Amino acid sequence: MKAKTITEKTNLHPRNLDRFGYDFEELIQKSPELKPFVSANKHNPDALEETIDFSNPDAVKSLNKALLLSHYDIQNWDIPKNYLCPPIPGRADYIHYIADLLASSNNGIIPEGETVQGLDIGVGANCIYPILGNSAYGWSFVGTDTDLKAIENCSAIIEENPKLIDAISLQQQTESRFIFKNIITPEDKFTFTICNPPFHASQDEATKSTVRKINNLENAKTTTRGTAERGEAKPVLNFGGHNAELWCEGGELGFVTQMIFESAKYPMQCLWFTTLVSKKENLSSLYKTLNKVSVVEIKTIDMAQGQKTSRIIAWTFLSEAQQKAWKF
Repeated sequence: MKAKTITEKTNLHPRNLDRFGYDFEELIQKSPELKPFVSANKHNPDALEETIDFSNPDAVKSLNKALLLSHYDIQNWDIPKNYLCPPIPGRADYIHYIADLLASSNNGIIPEGETVQGLDIGVGANCIYPILGNSAYGWSFVGTDTDLKAIENCSAIIEENPKLIDAISLQQQTESRFIFKNIITPEDKFTFTICNPPFHASQDEATKSTVRKINNLENAKTTTRGTAERGEAKPVLNFGGHNAELWCEGGELGFVTQMIFESAKYPMQCLWFTTLVSKKENLSSLYKTLNKVSVVEIKTIDMAQGQKTSRIIAWTFLSEAQQKAWKF
């Protein structure tokens, strides 16, 4: 019998648990509800590869549940209908790159444990960044969102997983025009912030993008065993996503610009401010804004999420000496 082909996804971070694709047999053992969605890959039958239909939101959610249970020991994870179902490998990559960033301020050593506290801006209903960051490195988190229903669902996930109770706290941002105001108090010190900002500038733009992506999927489904990062980044973003998750006035550029200006009000209270930037054309303007607020250091970290290339921008107001003196 011909052996299954395992292809290393070299675009993923070296510590990413899904770098060698999905072991569907193992995932189904952990989470039997995934089984009906797994089938032979029609695009590469000779390799005996298995896949799911990434245009099916139920299949994607079942895969996420299985991954979180198998890799991260997360029980009974769920999200309400029409909320964003995140691609786990891509989200995990962001966490691992943050770990490398923190190591750069800590003599090359990744700091671990609850004293490393992250602030997740827009935690969503899925609570994914705090889950992954706590599982991988033992970090603690504050998750914020403007959407009360999202906060309530995160709370339900935390209650189902007692190990998260002391590690993740939640706070609703009651004034949607602000990002850090009302959240960062004078007593707070965050090791980093993390954010996947709204991508689109209007609901109409978001809807057109979703329709276009779905049409692309229907015309050419490129799913294979382990090609989640190729197929995943497109379809997963199509399924769900409340207004605040997918779009805001000014789009990604407006949101991140606001974040930068607000961050300047808390220069000594956070080691590294970070955010995803999906649109490369936004970088030039964002660099100019960062220079306006006199940041000490800017880092841009390229990150591939399947066929889509994204990047993290990180900035700090602390000198190298202040970074080294930071209490992890």
